[in-house]
Amino acid sequence: MSIQNYIHEYSKFISNLIQLYQASLNYQILLSDVYRKAFLELIHEFSSADNSSKILDKLPEIIQIFANKFDREFADKFRSPDAVIIQGKFLNIAIANWSYQQQLVKEFTPIMDFICQINPINIVNYFYEDKIQVGITPKVEIYKEDQIVLYHYSPDQNSGNIPILIVYALVNRPYIIDLQAGRSFVANLLKLGFDVYLIDWGYPQKNESWLTLDKYINGYINNCVDVICKIHHLPQLNLLGICQGGTFSLCYSSLHPEKVKNLITMITPVDFHINDGLLNIWSGSTLGNKALDVDLMVDTLGNIPGDFLNYVFLMLKPFQLGVKKYIDLLEIIKSEEKLLNFLRMEKWIFDSPDQAGETFRQVIKDLYQGNKLIKGEIEIGNQRVDLSKIQIPILNIYAEQDHLVPPTSSLALEKYISSDDYTVHSFPVGHIGIYVSSKVQKDLPLMIGNWLKIRI
Repeated sequence: MSIQNYIHEYSKFISNLIQLYQASLNYQILLSDVYRKAFLELIHEFSSADNSSKILDKLPEIIQIFANKFDREFADKFRSPDAVIIQGKFLNIAIANWSYQQQLVKEFTPIMDFICQINPINIVNYFYEDKIQVGITPKVEIYKEDQIVLYHYSPDQNSGNIPILIVYALVNRPYIIDLQAGRSFVANLLKLGFDVYLIDWGYPQKNESWLTLDKYINGYINNCVDVICKIHHLPQLNLLGICQGGTFSLCYSSLHPEKVKNLITMITPVDFHINDGLLNIWSGSTLGNKALDVDLMVDTLGNIPGDFLNYVFLMLKPFQLGVKKYIDLLEIIKSEEKLLNFLRMEKWIFDSPDQAGETFRQVIKDLYQGNKLIKGEIEIGNQRVDLSKIQIPILNIYAEQDHLVPPTSSLALEKYISSDDYTVHSFPVGHIGIYVSSKVQKDLPLMIGNWLKIRI
C-alpha cells in the first residue's frame, strides 16, 4: 500500500472515530440527564420522609427506590423521538465502523477475555457448576436437521391426548420451560398425560446467515410437525408457541391450517406498533431505520450477536437488571437454594444464540417496522400470511406486567382471526415470571390441560 493510501485510510479512521465519539457523547448526555432526574427525585422523597433511621438501615430501600425511579426516567427519556434518533445514530455509526473497531480491539481481546472470566459471578459459577443443572426432564432426540433438534418428552402414562409441539423463540434457549424440579412447565404437562415435543433451534453458524423465516416456518417447523404426526398416526397436533415462537406459530397456522388442531399462544407479540414497550420503539415501530438500520447491521455483521440482543434486553430496565439484582445477590448468597436459583437464571439469560441475519432482517423490517402481520402483508415462501384464515380454537395467554411484549400487543390477536373458539387468560407476572413463578407453574399447565381436553 502506498503512503498516500495509508494517509487516506488513517484520515478515514480518525474521521470515523470522531463521529463515533460524538454520537457516544450525545448518548451519554441523555443518560446523565436520567441519572440527574432520578437522584433529584430520590433526594426529594427522602428529604420529606422520616430520617430518624440510619442511612445504612435504609440502604436496601434506597436502592430499590432509586432503581424504580431510574428505570422509569430511562423509559420516559428513551421513548421520545429525539432520544430514539440519537440512540439509533450511535448504534448505526458504531456498526458502520465495525471493521475499524474490530481491528482496534484485536490486541486487547485476550486481556478482556481474561478479565471477563474472573468476574465474581463466574467465580461463583465455577464452584457450583455441577449443581447448576437445567433442562432436567428426560427427553429423546427424534429428529435433527441442520442445527435444530426435535425432542420428545414422554408422559408417565399414555392418556390418548393429542401431542403438543412447543415452538420457542429463537432468542435465548428453551430450557427456561424446564429449568429445574418444581419449576418445569414441561414436567407439569407430562403429569397431565400429554406427549410433549420441543424444537430446540440450536446455535446458527456463521455460514447460516441466509436462513429466512421461510426456512424456519415452512421448513423446520413443518418438518417437525410431519414427523410427530407420522409417529402418532394423526393428521393434526396441538401447537404451543411462546413469545416469538408464538408469532411463528400464528404464521404456520395460517399457512398450514390443516395440520393444527388447537393453537396456544403465550406472551406472543401480534401488534408490533403498540408503543407501550421500549423494545417496539427501539426496533423502529415509530421511526423505522432511524431507530434501527437493520440492513446496515445485517450487511455488516451477518448473523446478529446474541450478546447484542442481551444488551438491548438489559437496557430496557438498566438499573434493575444490570445493577440492583447483583446487589440483591448479597442478601441470598448464604442460602444455597436461592443462590442456585439465581445462577440458573443467569445461565439462561446469557446463553443467547446468535440470530440468523436474514431472519433478523425480516423480523425487524416486516414485523417491528412494517407491522405486516396484522396488515396481512407479510410473505413467507411466496405465500401471504393472513390471520383471518385461522379458524381453529385459540388459547391466548399473556403476562399482565410484561415489559417485552405489552399485553395490548398480544390481545390484538382477537381482532384479526376468524376463530369462533377464542379464549384469553392472563397471569399477574412479567415476561420471565410466566416461566418460573411457582404460582403460575401450578396453575398454567392445568389450565392449558383442561382447555385442550375438551377440544380433543
